Amino acid sequence: MDSYKGLRAAVVGGSIGGLTSALLLRELGFTVDVYERTPALLENRGGGIVLQPTTMKWFGERSARRIEELSTVTHQVRYLGRHNEVLHEDPVEWRYSSWGTIYRALIDDFGTDHYHLGEFCAGFDQDADSVTLRFVSGRTETADLVVFADGITSTARKRLFPDLQREYSGYVGWRGTVPEGAVSQETRRLLGQALTYSVARNTHIVLYPIPGLDGGIEEGQRLLNYVWYRNVPAGPQLDELTTDLRGFECPVSVHPGQVQQRFVDEMKSAAAEHLAPAAAETVVRTAQPYLQVVFDTRIPAMVEGRVAIIGDAAFAARPHAAAGTAKAADDAWTLYEHLRTFTDDIPTALKRWEPAQLQLGNQLIDRVAGMGHRSQVTGTWTPGDPDLRFGLYGPGI
Repeated sequence: MDSYKGLRAAVVGGSIGGLTSALLLRELGFTVDVYERTPALLENRGGGIVLQPTTMKWFGERSARRIEELSTVTHQVRYLGRHNEVLHEDPVEWRYSSWGTIYRALIDDFGTDHYHLGEFCAGFDQDADSVTLRFVSGRTETADLVVFADGITSTARKRLFPDLQREYSGYVGWRGTVPEGAVSQETRRLLGQALTYSVARNTHIVLYPIPGLDGGIEEGQRLLNYVWYRNVPAGPQLDELTTDLRGFECPVSVHPGQVQQRFVDEMKSAAAEHLAPAAAETVVRTAQPYLQVVFDTRIPAMVEGRVAIIGDAAFAARPHAAAGTAKAADDAWTLYEHLRTFTDDIPTALKRWEPAQLQLGNQLIDRVAGMGHRSQVTGTWTPGDPDLRFGLYGPGI
């Protein structure tokens, strides 16, 4: 397509959502540049992701890479009891990948000629015809369309809605990965072929296999990935937990290798006390667990003139529906469809795109907040309840 040939689009944020958006905008005819704040490619960042259909859509319809090459698969949802007994099991298929695997595949498709590293967008202005971006490096860029996909600390969200605050959920997610070969045969048998839960009082953990660091997807080459949700009161206790080894407070996440050892030791000790043995073994054998602070962020608008805000930059949802990456992809695909339909006026296309995406974001946050409340507060996270299944648009979908 060449509907927008001769026009420029800038994407701020070079993660999965930003790259998906950039690839689709380029298909419309835009000359697209991506500006990523980090100074090096993001290949080793992040752990596992669940591949919802919209996340896989690029690979199914446009990429030379097949999703089967990039992902693992399980065919059951399984709940384990205190002694590794199977409390409940359903036949449900899910695919998984690692953040780095999908990112590398998207970078291969987009290329690096228009992917600019070490560029932090600090501000922007716009008029009726264009948007001007300002970067801390001193660089300025002008584009006909700007998509902010710069995550939960988004420049656009801060500039447009300076009083908007994240809402802390009351708990954190401990995350980590372990090579399959580092755990016992019993644990590999229980965790390697299922999406697995272990539920205890005011807590739960979810585990699944993802590609290895080299992209290996065969049994024995994979990593076991998990998120364990644990309640931590807001205030001094949370502040201390999220102070890293450098002494810096990290209100969003504490990266691998930067969590204070005393908290790692306590977490591993608690795993043996509260989790099914297979889940506990996986946690205990993690070399560098890390922390994600779990919160909700809603945005009242995703469009301002020729600027669109997508993904976590707009709505940051708790991970219980495994839909964060899928929401960013859905934002990108629906934006593409609206721009393809309303080719005569970019601001009008954005305004027509916005209402459904706002509705989807708010519905997702309402749902995951309810899921988290059942697990962490009321103790009503019931094994096998279909309302607790993953899904962007609803449980299981």
